[in-house]
Amino acid sequence: MFYNIAVVGFGLAGRLAALELSKQHRVTVFEADNEHTQNSAGKVAAAMLAPLAESVLCEADLALMGLDSIKRWPGIIDELDSEVFFQQQGTLVVAHQQDKGDLKSFAQRLKPLANYTGESVNSQQIEMLEPELANRFSQGLFLPCDGQIDNQAFYQASFTQLNKRKVKFVFNQRITINDNKINNREFDYIIDCRGLGAKDDKPLRGVRGEVARLYAPEVSLTRPVRLMHPRYPIYIAPKPNNEYVIGATEIESQDTGPATVRSALELLSAAYTVHSGFAEARLLNIQTGLRPAFSDNRPQVTHVGRVISINGLYRHGYMLAPSLVANALLCIE
Repeated sequence: MFYNIAVVGFGLAGRLAALELSKQHRVTVFEADNEHTQNSAGKVAAAMLAPLAESVLCEADLALMGLDSIKRWPGIIDELDSEVFFQQQGTLVVAHQQDKGDLKSFAQRLKPLANYTGESVNSQQIEMLEPELANRFSQGLFLPCDGQIDNQAFYQASFTQLNKRKVKFVFNQRITINDNKINNREFDYIIDCRGLGAKDDKPLRGVRGEVARLYAPEVSLTRPVRLMHPRYPIYIAPKPNNEYVIGATEIESQDTGPATVRSALELLSAAYTVHSGFAEARLLNIQTGLRPAFSDNRPQVTHVGRVISINGLYRHGYMLAPSLVANALLCIE
């Protein structure tokens, strides 16, 4: 069957839905922001695919969904004409000696996933995984199944691909959804991926994220590194062209303003304690974003008539979205 389908919201979930649906159907994308979607949480994110690391906080079924999504990402990227960096070389979790209790607590809360478990590593093993961290840490964990992608490249490549498929875009327009209609225009299906744009209709809250993007030619890390710390645990995700994304896990705040001096100092100072090469790095930007979450921090897919809503991905957007979106679209025959 050939359908006329609307995708509302051009963030991560909206892009994945539009990419899949545009293979077979006529797709129109509605977005309240402009084509640069600077306010999209998916554009700010570090885009780590970390089901084992995130199993500390999320339920096992979501972590397993993350494993499924990692398997889907290469196929999604292969259908794009532009190159998008994808990596699955695991995550290295480290802690300074005084914070070994935080590392031990993290290790105890890891959930075994399929055949994957966290592996304790000593200083020699850390050096084998990341030579530039030699003699900096005496203890750590290696999480073998974790990965990451370059979200900036994915956003650009997905937009280019959808334009090539003649997807129609309506930017800078807020819409109302009634029955199967958008602003009184009828569609066969409506895929609602508005994130916090649906806050008036759903009990969503925003969870703030802050990330710094650095150009650091004196640093050579090959995989994401997480630093355990009682006050500001951070992650460092290497991207192409000597760029690194440094962020904290989450801040329970609805604030949409720029990062504070305190937050910036904590992020960058913690990164420097991991690798002194960050001292000479160039600060490209510091971005903030709000991620949509329900009270239980679990995503929800709902079907009302022919309106399919995908929302509440919390901090697990890139980890869950491919699997979640694919399952949500199964009902479109």
